[in-house]
Amino acid sequence: MATKKVKNAVVTPIDQGETFVSLSMNKNLSEADAVAIEEKLRALYELQQIDTKIDKIYLLRGELPLEVQDIEDEVEGLKTRIANAREEIAGREKHIADCNNQIVEAQNLIKKYEAQHDNVKNNREYESIAKEIDFQKLDIKTSEKRIREANETIEEKKALIAETEERLKMRQEDLDAKRKELATIVEETAKDEEELEKQRDVHVAKLDERTLIAYNKVRNSTKNKLAVVTVNRDACGGCFNKIPPQRQLDIRSSKKIIVCEYCGRILVSSDFAEKAEQEK
Repeated sequence: MATKKVKNAVVTPIDQGETFVSLSMNKNLSEADAVAIEEKLRALYELQQIDTKIDKIYLLRGELPLEVQDIEDEVEGLKTRIANAREEIAGREKHIADCNNQIVEAQNLIKKYEAQHDNVKNNREYESIAKEIDFQKLDIKTSEKRIREANETIEEKKALIAETEERLKMRQEDLDAKRKELATIVEETAKDEEELEKQRDVHVAKLDERTLIAYNKVRNSTKNKLAVVTVNRDACGGCFNKIPPQRQLDIRSSKKIIVCEYCGRILVSSDFAEKAEQEK
């Protein structure tokens, strides 16, 4: 009993760098294989057209998303600076309270030692008490100096907080304005973008993973984000280098995946663009 031969699917070969390479087809290319290649090329072309429309939407937003992110980062930095300054003020105030307690304690000890002067029995005890009193007075002076320094630091931090809060208020206003502007643009383009993303998913589903990886890599490596272009006036629609006549015939036949030898973009027949225009 003869077994039914399973037909292998046509897979676009991609090199190790995951960029497009020409698909060498057998001379005895079956009709089904030719259709598969043409469908893949058409899916790539239509995917490129959709991505170009999405790119225009992002271009409309311009640098706004990055500006919003930069201002958000700056606002967070200013808030952190204020929080750190307030934390340091709290620490200095605690230090001042500790110093005041030390002063009170030293003053109480001085009173105690002065009261003992009347009960000393010899010069040694007198000198010892005098030294203790001098030590406590020195401790008071040291604490008073630390209090002055802490108060100076507190005043500096308060001035810093006031200045930073003013800066924060201005940047917050800028952020609110930029967010509002961005939200307006996003709202205006959201419906179109959503529809385009749905269309994109449909065409992405028609492509194998390696072809899609190659497509994205070529797109990301070009300034105009074009990975699939048509041949216009006998030249590549991406880099504008001339395409040999024989290669143009192969491109028009849509039975091979042909890549521009100059820029690496995949080339498709201008018939694709004409048909897309007719469908519109």
